[in-house]
Amino acid sequence: MRIGITGGIGSGKSYVSNMLRGLGYEVYDTDSAAKRLMTSDETLIHSLRELIGEDCYTPSGMLNKPVVAKYLFSDDSHRQKVNGIVHPAVKKDFTEWADKRIADKESTKSETVFMECAILYESRFDDVVDKVVMVWADEMTRVGRVMSRDHSTEEEVRRKIASQSDQAALLNKADFVFDNSVNADTEGELRRLVTYLDNKLWHSKTSVYATDVAHDNKRNNN
Repeated sequence: MRIGITGGIGSGKSYVSNMLRGLGYEVYDTDSAAKRLMTSDETLIHSLRELIGEDCYTPSGMLNKPVVAKYLFSDDSHRQKVNGIVHPAVKKDFTEWADKRIADKESTKSETVFMECAILYESRFDDVVDKVVMVWADEMTRVGRVMSRDHSTEEEVRRKIASQSDQAALLNKADFVFDNSVNADTEGELRRLVTYLDNKLWHSKTSVYATDVAHDNKRNNN
């Protein structure tokens, strides 16, 4: 079973993913995969060179970040064009990765594997996972975390939050909502969730479970 993990900036997606790894689960990081594929996937590299120009890569084969950044910010449509090349490659890589790990039952703790992706719905990665877990935290908690992590101002962080998908929209789309607020029992909640998923209890209880948690979180956020 393939489970997507998503959530807004500062919600703690990577923290939850690292906890899952600590429990012995396999987690695919789409950001890391995209960076790896952009310097290793020949088809992707060829497509980016055709789109941006040969100088988007250095002579040593590394991504020429200033050239790519200039292209991305020169026109609103350019990011979509780059994503149209990178996202399918990441999706294919994840599918092959997940198939291999689920089939290798001797070295894999569980038939459940996870994908961490901040833009899971926007990139349409939700069509290669069976269920989606949204990592949730109240806005003040998220702002504080990002300010501390990135040494950003509150205004800068709030602009980033405003540019992302609204948490309420994610609440309505996700199958499960994982509370990762400051006072949440994060480890206990995570153990209960993975037990729930491993035993496939969601076949009969998904809608009730997801709705109850979402409603609780919405009340806490008001």
